[in-house]
Amino acid sequence: MIKIQHHLPPLAERIRPKNLEEFIGQSSLLKSNSLLMNAVENQRPFSMIFWGPPGTGKTTLARILAKQFKTEYFQLSAVSSGVAKVREVLQKGKENQAEDKQTILFIDEIHRFTKSQQDSLLHAVEDGSIILMGATTENPSFEVISPLLSRCKILKLTSFSKDELSQLLDRAFKTDIVLSNQPIDIETKAKLLLIDSSGGDGRKMLNTLELAMSFINDTQLVITKPMILEALQEKNVIYDKSGDYHYDTVSAFIKSIRGSDPDASIYWLAVMIEGGEKPEFIARRLIILASEDIGNADPYALMLATSAMQSVHFVGFPESAIILGQVTTYLASAPKSNASYMAIKSAQNLVRQEGTKSVPLHLRNAPTQLMKSEGYGKEYKYPHNYPNHFVEDNYFPDEFSPIPSFYKPTQLGRERFLRERLSELWGNRFN
Repeated sequence: MIKIQHHLPPLAERIRPKNLEEFIGQSSLLKSNSLLMNAVENQRPFSMIFWGPPGTGKTTLARILAKQFKTEYFQLSAVSSGVAKVREVLQKGKENQAEDKQTILFIDEIHRFTKSQQDSLLHAVEDGSIILMGATTENPSFEVISPLLSRCKILKLTSFSKDELSQLLDRAFKTDIVLSNQPIDIETKAKLLLIDSSGGDGRKMLNTLELAMSFINDTQLVITKPMILEALQEKNVIYDKSGDYHYDTVSAFIKSIRGSDPDASIYWLAVMIEGGEKPEFIARRLIILASEDIGNADPYALMLATSAMQSVHFVGFPESAIILGQVTTYLASAPKSNASYMAIKSAQNLVRQEGTKSVPLHLRNAPTQLMKSEGYGKEYKYPHNYPNHFVEDNYFPDEFSPIPSFYKPTQLGRERFLRERLSELWGNRFN
């Protein structure tokens, strides 16, 4: 077996690029004339937050830029660094500024800083004594306070492509002190599995490779697919319940149901379940979808989704997966309509634009004699006193002319019946 000296840092750290020429990926950020490259060329650093999935080079890029900008560099972790350490760096920044020197403070996982901790950075960033670089896997809009966000540029990093991961592997075999000093090879199938199983996370891929190296024997210096499988143990689900992949997965789940694809819907449901998502969270999303995307095309959908919420609360996992699977496949297969959703949105927009109008007298309640004497409820036509329990009347404020049309039923499912009935009652308004 290959022996890796314990004093050596991990493979991902050993091959970490030291300059922009060695850096792989993020071509949109590092292309010629980009905001970042112009800043490097003109030696004008600015405060920025790197936002992207794990293992995409956020920390590496910050270190390289600090060298490019020729500044003093401090790195803190929001998880382990206390207020005292932050103040120490801020004080150093003031001292450097007095000597016309620049200071970069890099904060890993900046989203884990509390509001008060983030507030403490504001003055230093504003007066330029600190150039802030933060790294986060979370959407900064939700996790970073607005005053700090407005003082920083958000630079979004993307997961490594398969080609970029392949380049990263090639460099590891060529430059790593362990891999390059021995004739170690990797099978094509093993390499493809290693790339596919990483989910675009370079660090995860390199960690898996290093673990697989421990299975190599002295007679055959080749990393095989079974070695990669053993290193993986099981295909990890890249799912952080508080991270962006969480929101992306939920989005894919909802859009698959809306798109009437039960197979894709079930897949994304499985990703959430295997990632440890709470069944109540999934059930809540299904309730919203049942009303927003199915609505009156199948009113039973909302009843079923609401029942699912109660059921998963009683049952819990693992059996809740069966309930969620049933409801997901039904909602995905049901006829779709967002007519009721669009109706309330349209009505809300009108109210916001024009304000509220007076309630017509004939629609007002008249519980007292004074109100009756003022004409409240006068000339109201009680529909149940008329044939088919309907009488044409005006239910809008008197100022409305013409009468607005918000609800536009589709021809699908139950909504088709509603459309036909409303058309019969109200004529052209619902044709």
